[in-house]
Amino acid sequence: MKKLFRILLILLGIIILGFAGLLLYITQALPNVGPAPDIKVEATPERIERGHYLANFVMGCVTCHSVRDWNTFAGPVVAGTEGQGGELFDQKLGFPGIYSAKNITPAGLKSWTDGEIFRAITTGVNKDEKPLFPIMPHPNFGLLDSSDILSVIAYVRTLPNIDHEVAKSSSDFPMNFIIHLIPQKAHLAPIPSKSNKVDYGKYLVTAASCHTCHTKEEKGKFVGPDFGGGREFYLNDGLILRSANITPSKTGIGAWTEEMFLKKFKDFADSNYVAPKISEIGYQTLMPWTSFAQMTNEDLSSIYAYLKTLHPVDNFVLKVDKKG
Repeated sequence: MKKLFRILLILLGIIILGFAGLLLYITQALPNVGPAPDIKVEATPERIERGHYLANFVMGCVTCHSVRDWNTFAGPVVAGTEGQGGELFDQKLGFPGIYSAKNITPAGLKSWTDGEIFRAITTGVNKDEKPLFPIMPHPNFGLLDSSDILSVIAYVRTLPNIDHEVAKSSSDFPMNFIIHLIPQKAHLAPIPSKSNKVDYGKYLVTAASCHTCHTKEEKGKFVGPDFGGGREFYLNDGLILRSANITPSKTGIGAWTEEMFLKKFKDFADSNYVAPKISEIGYQTLMPWTSFAQMTNEDLSSIYAYLKTLHPVDNFVLKVDKKG
């Protein structure tokens, strides 16, 4: 009996050591997406202009890495804070840790090479080889055209310097281990021709991370159905926000014409539009309407064309609710 007990203890010790070794490997050897590319972005006026459009109105870089006025509907960016970082995505919002948007002005990226920025955007690994939580949607950005990523880099290098220290990000258990498994090598692909509205629209939907927000997610995994809405976001005022169903079903955008779709966005860009205060309407949204409204009609039309090809999902979403 003692011999059996000794054998069991040895086996248990081997299992514990093996598990500890696995965790050590995960935290020390991963992520492994390769070195940052040795590149120097040529900051041409055309590239900076394209980067400005993408970073401000499509990919959400400036929206997330600035201060947003959450007392106003859709949380517009506070002028003068563009790129300074500091927005927190924490447990109160339903995230498995505390994640701080970094300072992406030249002051915050002064020690970063263009290649390190490129790798961070497309794979989720920072200059110190540490993983980035995909609230910065690097899995989507890693599917874009390399030229668009270079344009974003060229543009953020032109942002006004803002010396602003932001809090360090940290993950709760077990995300502090899981996060090391998330970054993957990029699978960059050429941007489709604008003449192919559906494929080009899909590209824009990827760049804008529509699937990420409009698909239900639980414990870091999408549980679908794709684009069917229902992803929950928690606000400090006790409300739950759920993303809309944007599939072409009767509970989504099935009855929407292209004109209605474009108007939904462009109303927020109208010179007469004044964003209401939350105290007046009683609810908020995380959808950056005022940013996306600046997309061109051509791009919004392409997004609409792609969304109309999706599988219709019959899923009515109660968009605003109170916590349990």
